[in-house]
Amino acid sequence: MIDLHTHSIFSDGELIPSELVRRARVLGYRGIAITDHADHSNIDFVIPRVCKVCEKLMKPGSINVVPGIEITHVSPGLIPELAREAKFLGARIVVVHGETIAEPVEPGTNLAALESPIDILAHPGLISEQEVVLAARKSIYLEISARKGHSLTNGHVAALARRFKAPLVLNTDGHAPEDLIQVETARRIAMGAGMLDDEIERMFQNSEKLLSGALGK
Repeated sequence: MIDLHTHSIFSDGELIPSELVRRARVLGYRGIAITDHADHSNIDFVIPRVCKVCEKLMKPGSINVVPGIEITHVSPGLIPELAREAKFLGARIVVVHGETIAEPVEPGTNLAALESPIDILAHPGLISEQEVVLAARKSIYLEISARKGHSLTNGHVAALARRFKAPLVLNTDGHAPEDLIQVETARRIAMGAGMLDDEIERMFQNSEKLLSGALGK
């Protein structure tokens, strides 16, 4: 399992990074990104600390740990600036909190995110065809979410991604130990979204590709 969207105590997660990574490793994870929530108030605090701990947790033959960030509930006009700052500060995976139907995300967030230098648009809700086309053109990954609430629109996202050949990744958006999953659970979640076997395998390969790029391989 490769999970590129998780949270620690640096935002609203329950675990310190070392325990998060340990629990993921026990479940058979091969890669994880710590992508705590951020806006202009804390991005310069969160990313350096996550970068430092990820470096300490990376050991030969162990799970790959990548520092990232999730830009969350930021006004659409400010997302491009914050995405660039995140990269400058050392985030190797930049996620934007998309227009999930489970939260009052400001309209226009999906489009602004896709026009920014990001890697993943998380739980993009009832994303439009125009936005999925843009994601495909820019090779920005759309998320199939394992998280309750955010997962309600997985079928919509998967169907449009198939139609317009946009790349997908599956992440937990984990905040607590019980949110972490094994790969067979991830497979069943994708099947529940209407994805076919070859699409699921390609989605898993996308996670591999994104992780390798984040590690500089």
